[in-house]
Amino acid sequence: MIRVGLGYDVHAFVVGRDAPRPLVLAGVTIGDHAGLAGHSDADVVAHAVADALLGAAGLGDLGTLYPAEDDRWQDADSMLILRDVVARITAAGWSVGNVDVVVNAEQPKLNPHVGSMRANLGAALGTDAVSVKPKRGEGLDAVGRSEGVVVYAVVLLEGESLR
Repeated sequence: MIRVGLGYDVHAFVVGRDAPRPLVLAGVTIGDHAGLAGHSDADVVAHAVADALLGAAGLGDLGTLYPAEDDRWQDADSMLILRDVVARITAAGWSVGNVDVVVNAEQPKLNPHVGSMRANLGAALGTDAVSVKPKRGEGLDAVGRSEGVVVYAVVLLEGESLR
């Protein structure tokens, strides 16, 4: 059996007195750029992938399982959350077939970080079938104005659900 999941997440860049917060994407800390606002470390890539996995497995969503109101997730490493999601889908009888991620950010330039992002995601997901594609907003909407980052993730799960 196979299932497909779609994940989406968006976070605004931190500005003002809350800065500087490190920018973390797929577990990669990208220096010299403002970080993203969020309850955890705001790793928008890890969040989108986790939501795609949860959706495909029928296990809920990130906000329900790891709510912002729960202090345990304050400044949490989102790659650890992603690993926990992988453990949940594995326990439910699924394995990751592949993952395709689009990271939409005007700034910073992400091409130099794609290899590390793919490696981190692959290690967390237990597969090397991971694609990370950086895109730009081309001056349009909030991404094009460099106000934040939007990520879309599609996952394929394989196996027999134990649920």
